[in-house]
Amino acid sequence: MDTKRRLELAIIANKVRKNALTGIFNAASGHPGGSLSIADVLTYLYFEVMNVDPKNPKNPDRDRFVLSKGHTAPALYSVLAEKGFFPAEDIKTLRKVDSYLQGHPDMNKVPGVDMSTGSLGQGVSAAGGMALAAKLDKKDYRVYTILGDGELEEGQVWEQAMFAAHYKLDNLTAFIDFNGLQIDGDITKVMNPTPIDKKFEAFGWHVIVTDAHDFDALESAVAEAKATKGKPTAIIMKSVKGKNVSFMENNAGWHGAAPNEEQYNQAIAELDKIIADLEAQK
Repeated sequence: MDTKRRLELAIIANKVRKNALTGIFNAASGHPGGSLSIADVLTYLYFEVMNVDPKNPKNPDRDRFVLSKGHTAPALYSVLAEKGFFPAEDIKTLRKVDSYLQGHPDMNKVPGVDMSTGSLGQGVSAAGGMALAAKLDKKDYRVYTILGDGELEEGQVWEQAMFAAHYKLDNLTAFIDFNGLQIDGDITKVMNPTPIDKKFEAFGWHVIVTDAHDFDALESAVAEAKATKGKPTAIIMKSVKGKNVSFMENNAGWHGAAPNEEQYNQAIAELDKIIADLEAQK
């Protein structure tokens, strides 16, 4: 990837972080930590990889995306807004009673959302069903999904892992947001899902370990997934919970807490500085 494009994507990703935090702040509720950790991969998927069109969001030949960790909807809403599916200003209505942007994605109300998610484990299962449907219908679209590492503690995830391998769903790519933290703390102390790579390999998946915040690494991983035949791919992304906001990084307390006004202003100032520095390099 050339330097200019890498910088452009980084700027978009940090705008996604800003918008996600703006929604959470205005709602006084939400999940900032995991929203910030997936901003880069969402940006990469929607702006570089996926065949999607805001003017035709239900195109039957589009690629599909399922946010299995549905509580990080603020990040998904933000990238959809940046892509042009709906006005970014609407993110300020997050979780309001009369808003279409609720705490978890709703495929019936939000343009660009392919699956309603929230109950962990169900999103990745739906993604597997979509991938099988593509095979049965002889369609070329691909299906992408993001899971949280804490979500791997759900048994349904592993039922789907068996399903996807059994049906050789090489059109399915699952990204695991491996930031090491969940609402109750360190994942290895709550219900240890590691070693994540060996477990997916044992279930018959092709496995790639990469950096969630490196666009070149993500590009390489997605290319490898597309080239893999006969089995689904799990891309285990080593990430930082609360990425690019100093006081949120690697802090489990920000899994599901909204910032107050002072904290919000500090977070936005930090992200604005990052964006300004990136702009200066273009």
